[in-house]
Amino acid sequence: MKLDFDKLGGLIPAVIQDDQTGRVLMVGFMNEEAFQKTVETGFATFYSRTRNKLWMKGETSGHRWW
Repeated sequence: MKLDFDKLGGLIPAVIQDDQTGRVLMVGFMNEEAFQKTVETGFATFYSRTRNKLWMKGETSGHRWW
């Protein structure tokens, strides 16, 4: 799969859905580094545009999605 990180200034939208119901749980953005980290670790990693850094879903709450 070829993802185009150039269209939105280096970001792609990432939609997190419940695999059983299809319900959308969250929408965030990933840059290429966040996408690679998600693939490598199996845990959803996003790019925060306001904090200008990566963050892993559940790093503070403990609610991780994989």
